[in-house]
Amino acid sequence: MLKDMLVLASKSPRRAEILTQSGLAFIVRAADVPETRRGSEDPGEFVRRLAREKAEAVERRDGEVILGADTIVLVDGEILGKPRDAGDAARMLRLLSGRAHQVLTGICLRTAARDIVDCAVTEVVFCPLREAEISAYVQSGEPLDKAGAYAIQGLASKFVERIAGCYFNVVGLPVSLVYRYLHG
Repeated sequence: MLKDMLVLASKSPRRAEILTQSGLAFIVRAADVPETRRGSEDPGEFVRRLAREKAEAVERRDGEVILGADTIVLVDGEILGKPRDAGDAARMLRLLSGRAHQVLTGICLRTAARDIVDCAVTEVVFCPLREAEISAYVQSGEPLDKAGAYAIQGLASKFVERIAGCYFNVVGLPVSLVYRYLHG
């Protein structure tokens, strides 16, 4: 797959930035897929399915590998996607305050020969947050388009006590996992 052009099936600037920083050449052809969970679908199945659907929504041309990805935050079995509004963002941050949670990113690489689907999981621990910190962070606008209502690489970095796993997974793309599949 090394010689094929990588196509990112996402309009996420964070995923594009991760790929750029890693030195992987790519183009963007964004997919528009509804991000709705099906019934009792478990979180890992959910992100893997969405990654596959995003990769399948983009036409694959000869010499291309399509990369689809989807990221969620999971706490106490509840999936936290992107918040609906500022109130929902504050609710999510209260749930994460002083606790561990998991960030799951499903990936799908579509090649001429096959689809590779996988999921990376990173555990993140937040320090306890005061209501004033939550309010100020929500007012910054940063959490409104992020799964789990926070950006580890941004203003929320000060809330992160520790992580176990891939940092870039929390940002939105487990680039080392993608790289291993592309060069494996």
